[in-house]
Amino acid sequence: MEEETWKKALILELKYEVRPGENVTPPVRTEVLLTYDEKNLYAAFRCHDPDPSAIRAHLRDRDTLGGDDWIALIFDTFNDERRSFDFIVTAQGVQFDQIESQTGEDSGWDTIWDCASKITDWGYAVEIAIPFSSLRFQRKEGPQIWGFDAVRRYPRDHPYHIGLFPRDRSNNCYLCQAVKIKGFEGASPGRNIEINPTFVAARTDERPDFPEGDMKKRDQDAEFGLTARWGITPNMTFNFTGNPDFSQVEADALQLDINEPFALFYPERRPFFTEGADFFNALESIIYTRTMRDPSWGFKLTGKEGANTIGAYGVRDQRTNLIFPGSQGSDSTSLDIANTSSVFRYKRDFGSRYTVGLMVTDREGKDYYNRVYGFDLDFRFTPTNQIQLLVLGSSTKYPDDIADDFDQPSGAFNDRLISFEYDHYTRTWGWWGDYEDAGPKFRADLGYYPRVGYRNAEGGLLYTWNAKPGSWWSLFRLGSEFNYFEESDGRMLERRASLWFAYNGTMQSSLFLRAWRTREAYNNREFDLTYFAAHGGFWPTRNLQIIALTLFGDLIDYANTRLGKRFRINPWLTYNLGKHLRISFDHTYERMKVQNARLYTANISGLLAVYQFNVRTFFRAIIQYVNYDYNPSNYTFEIDSEYKRFFTQLLFSYKINPRIVLFIGYSDNYYGHQDLRLTQADRTFFLKLGYAWVF
Repeated sequence: MEEETWKKALILELKYEVRPGENVTPPVRTEVLLTYDEKNLYAAFRCHDPDPSAIRAHLRDRDTLGGDDWIALIFDTFNDERRSFDFIVTAQGVQFDQIESQTGEDSGWDTIWDCASKITDWGYAVEIAIPFSSLRFQRKEGPQIWGFDAVRRYPRDHPYHIGLFPRDRSNNCYLCQAVKIKGFEGASPGRNIEINPTFVAARTDERPDFPEGDMKKRDQDAEFGLTARWGITPNMTFNFTGNPDFSQVEADALQLDINEPFALFYPERRPFFTEGADFFNALESIIYTRTMRDPSWGFKLTGKEGANTIGAYGVRDQRTNLIFPGSQGSDSTSLDIANTSSVFRYKRDFGSRYTVGLMVTDREGKDYYNRVYGFDLDFRFTPTNQIQLLVLGSSTKYPDDIADDFDQPSGAFNDRLISFEYDHYTRTWGWWGDYEDAGPKFRADLGYYPRVGYRNAEGGLLYTWNAKPGSWWSLFRLGSEFNYFEESDGRMLERRASLWFAYNGTMQSSLFLRAWRTREAYNNREFDLTYFAAHGGFWPTRNLQIIALTLFGDLIDYANTRLGKRFRINPWLTYNLGKHLRISFDHTYERMKVQNARLYTANISGLLAVYQFNVRTFFRAIIQYVNYDYNPSNYTFEIDSEYKRFFTQLLFSYKINPRIVLFIGYSDNYYGHQDLRLTQADRTFFLKLGYAWVF
C-alpha cells in the first residue's frame, strides 16, 4: 500500500458504526482506497486496531467466513438500488462473494478476482483486484455512476459493523442510501469469454444382495465435460454446459424426517444452478433446482439491460422427480424417464421503487408435462411500506399409471396460485399482512411447493428497543403473529397465534423465545396444541461458538392421528484449534410420547473436521450417524423397532479459484436395523479436475 498508485486513489473513511450502534462513532478507524484501469478495479483497506492480537483470523475455504474479522466492498453497478455485487475478504485473506437483492442473498455466485491481506502491528491491510470481466455493469459511454458502500466487521464483545454512510433504520431500502461514486470511464469487460473443461472419474461399489455377499462394482465412469460462459454484453451473460459435472462435494446436513407430513427442503449447492439464482427469485419458491437430479446438458441466459432483467435456462434431465402436494401432506416419486425443463423470467423496473415481472416454467417428458405461468409485482411505495403480489396458473398432466398410483387427477388439469404480502417496518415498529390461495390442482414441479388446496391469512406486529452506545445489550424485540389456514372448500386446517421475544447482546449472544397456541385439523380430527421454542447462542471465547435449539410441547402424531408430546434439543458447537483446524459438532435428539408411552426416540449426530493448509487447500472429514428407536407396541400399524445409518465422506480440495479445482474424495454408507448391526452397503471414490481459460 506504499505504491505510487495508491497515492492517487480515492480515499474514504468509514465513519459510522451502523450495528449495533445507530450511526455513532465507530470503535476503530478504517480507510478504503479505490482506483481502476481499463481492465481492473482496485481497492485497499487500512483497518486499524488497538489490539492486533485480538483480530479473529483463521484459514478457511473460499466463501466461509465464520466469526472472523472482514471487510466488504458493495457495488450497485446498475445504480438501480435493487441489486449489489458484494466482495468480502477476511483478515486472513479468505474470499467471499455474493449477489444481494431485494429477494435475498445469492451466495452461490462465484467469480474470479484476487486479494491479499496482512496483519500488522497497527491492525491489518487488504488489497483487492476485481477484473471488470468479472462484474456486470451499465452499457454507457463516458463516466458511470455506481452505488457504493464499504463495510468492516469488527467482532469483539459485539459484532460491530462499520460503514461509509449513516443508515436510516426507517428506510428499508439499503442501496437507496448508498454513496454514489462517479468514474470508470473506459472500463471494459474485454471479450468476457470463459471456458471451463472438467474431468470427473468415479467408481461405486455396493452389495447387490445387501446385507449378504461381497462388495461388487456397480458403476465406474470417467468423462470430460465442458462449461462455457460468454458475456454477450457487459451485463448479459450466456452459459452453456455439456456432459456437465452436476455433483456436489459437500454432504447435505441431515434433517429429522420422522413425523413430517410434507417433503423436506434441501439447499442447492451445484454451481451451475446457484450462479445467477437471484434472477429467478419470486415471492414463493416457484424455482427449486434440486428437483433436477441427473442433467446431461443445460444453458442459461441472465442479465440486465437498462430497466429490463432477463433470466432463462433449459436443462435436459435424465430422471423426473415429482412431489405430489396436498393440503395436509405430500407424497413423492422418482421416474426413470427423461424430461426437458425450461424457465423464463422477465422483470421491468419503473423508477427506483416499482417492478413488474413475468414468469414461465415448463417441464416436458413422456406422457407428462407441467407448465406454470403468471406475473408478479413489487412496489416499495414509501421507504417503510412494500407490497408484493404473485399470480400464477398451472397446467399439468401425469402418466396414467402415476395418476392412479398416487391418487392424482387423470388427464390434463389446471389451477391457480395467488400470493400477496404487505410489509411496514421502521426502526421501532413493524407490522405485516399476508394472504395466500393455492388451488388443490396447482402444481409447480420445478419449484418447492409441497402444500396446495388451502387459503392462508396471516398478520403480525413487532416492536424493537434499540440500545444506546455502551450498553451490554444491543436489541430487544417483542412480536406476535396470527395465522388462519383453511382448505379450498372452507374447512378449517389450522388456527394459530404466537408470541415471541428476541435479544442480542454482549459476547455476541442472541436468544429467541416463542410460544404458540394452535387448533389444527388433520385427517378429519381437530387438536388443540400448545408448544414452545427457544433458540440461542454466544461466543464464550474468540475460538468457540455454541448454539442450541429446543422445541417442546404438543404435537400431532401424524402417522396414527393422535395427540402427542414432543421434546427436541439440538445443540451444536464450532471450535477453532489455531488458525488451521476447525471442528464442528451438532446433535439432534427428539422424543415423542403418545398416551403416556414412548412412540419413538431419534438421535442424529454430525461431525465436521476441516484442516485448512492455506486459503487454497484443505482436507475435510464428515461423519453422520442416525438412530431411530421406535416403540412398535404404540403404533397402530407394523413398524421395525430400529433404523440405523452411518455415513462418512473424506475430501481433499485444492482450489486456485472457483473454476480451477482439484477434488479427491471418498464416501460410504452403512445401514442397520433391530436384527442387523451396521453393515456397509456401498462406497464411492471420486476425482474431479476443473480448469478455466478466461479471454
